[in-house]
Amino acid sequence: MAGSSFGNIFRITTWGESHGKALGVVIDGVPAGLTLSEADIQPYMDRRAPGKGSISTPRKEADEVEILSGIFEGKTTGCPISIMVRNTSQHSSDYAAIKDIYRPGHADFCFDAKFGFRDYRGGGRSSGRETLCRVAAGAVAAKILKELGIEVCSYTRSIGPVSIDPAHFDKTLITSLPTCMPDKAANDKALEYLESVRSDGDSAGGVIETVITGMPAGIGDPVFDKLSADLAKAVMSIGAMKAIEFGDGISVSESNGSKNNDAFRMDNGKVLKATNHSGGLLGGMSDGSDIIIRSYVKPTPSIYKTQETVNKNNENVEINIEGRHDPIIVPRAVVVVESMCAITIADALMTNMSAKIDSLKTFYKP
Repeated sequence: MAGSSFGNIFRITTWGESHGKALGVVIDGVPAGLTLSEADIQPYMDRRAPGKGSISTPRKEADEVEILSGIFEGKTTGCPISIMVRNTSQHSSDYAAIKDIYRPGHADFCFDAKFGFRDYRGGGRSSGRETLCRVAAGAVAAKILKELGIEVCSYTRSIGPVSIDPAHFDKTLITSLPTCMPDKAANDKALEYLESVRSDGDSAGGVIETVITGMPAGIGDPVFDKLSADLAKAVMSIGAMKAIEFGDGISVSESNGSKNNDAFRMDNGKVLKATNHSGGLLGGMSDGSDIIIRSYVKPTPSIYKTQETVNKNNENVEINIEGRHDPIIVPRAVVVVESMCAITIADALMTNMSAKIDSLKTFYKP
């Protein structure tokens, strides 16, 4: 299977299946000398872990990380870092009854069409559990970015019809509220909405917003390797993502150039923008302001309602999905989006080091 690697210099390769013995990631391109341990990665894993409250799957997984290589005496060696998480709570029997049936909204049919074979236990490689590998790599990328004064922060902007109020934004609530909303009032309304959805055997979708601060201008390339294109690929490679936008996003189609253009101005010798309709990206490159991304997540496809589908014998059938599923993906996907953005930015920064001859001369000067 191709397509399990992402990045150029900071490059990750994920492996493992939802109901296999373990999953993991190999990270190449991490500079030597970075202080790193499992304790740096585990908090990110805990944010993604299942089994937290009524809006998360009851599947209980500790998701404890083990660093297998690339670390010596507490610091990175410059060699590939291999990280593993063992599966401890897989109930493969939950899927036995539907092994020959294609679940609506899932990749089952596409897997069979492509490979003529599929791992029906939770979706195999197409399972959302694969994202724990990305989160482990994202924790490493985030630590590199922190050394450079760059922060990636993702949170739930909306769940179904409930949206946060920017006036009530409280960053500290993102990791403490079950919805990952930075707004307590919106969190409470969203929980009420999700309870009604869950009791009806259904699911919900939402929007994840990401803000990247501290970015220097000029990161990314102006043609095929635009930073916006790389970020879009990173986010859209996450299961259940159906759309992405930057800055004002689709609303720019109803705007005018006089309103949409961000005026430049000088402030203490630094080029700044008066507004940020561009979302921190111009011509595929960072413009020095905050990069703002919104990711649109579909409702969880595994629901408890009877649905129409077909089986491997090309027969029309009905399906009733059992097992343990999230009524909404959004809160657990917040840290996944954050991680993929951190990985992309780390890789882009490393790639950009050879953009100017002055950078090479500074680095290699005798």
